[in-house]
Amino acid sequence: MKFNRRETIILAAAASALSLSGLSIAQAAEGDVIDVSKLMEPAGGLIDHIEGHAEAPVTVIEYASPTCPHCASFHNSVYEPFKADYIDTGKVRFIVRPFARNALDAAIFMLAEAAGPEHYHEVISTYFRTQNDWGMSDKPRDAIFAVAQQLGFTEETFNAALTNQDTLNGIEALKNQALEEFKLTGTPTFYVNGKTLSGGKTLEQLAAEIDPLVPAGFVAPAAE
Repeated sequence: MKFNRRETIILAAAASALSLSGLSIAQAAEGDVIDVSKLMEPAGGLIDHIEGHAEAPVTVIEYASPTCPHCASFHNSVYEPFKADYIDTGKVRFIVRPFARNALDAAIFMLAEAAGPEHYHEVISTYFRTQNDWGMSDKPRDAIFAVAQQLGFTEETFNAALTNQDTLNGIEALKNQALEEFKLTGTPTFYVNGKTLSGGKTLEQLAAEIDPLVPAGFVAPAAE
């Protein structure tokens, strides 16, 4: 199975448009603080898929790339205990935001968007778990499609997802905003109430940043 002509055009454009040439601009350092109001205005028209309570005292935004091994390590090893300790307890609202370093990243985020809000995180987490399977394949389209089938995609819906120009434009806009406005240096990058944390983080490292921001005697907000 090969990419059809339209898929090839779209993803070739993605490979060009989502190159990392922009990383030559000024970059933020670990600990730099970005205005949270700006962080909460993602460019490009794509809607954030937020986990956790809207009134949580801490907002954690992760810019992630499906082909990034450090991102996969976080999502495969750290995310579940992080979710149990912070998201499910109402302390953190968590946003995974696309940063597409290449065409494969773009394709997977396009599939996640096509799956809809209820399945967005399932798609992302599944591709992180199977990163070695599709990421190392000499036929990446086939390998990505095989995973997509497990998630309920058909050939028709898979093709439709990969040819959605509006979604691709939104992903590109998010990447450009992260580089130009937030001075992102790579993935994963976390923003904890606006504070920049670059690179993979352990649960303990995240806890050290989050815990001081949670008010003493914090009571979890009522479920939404």
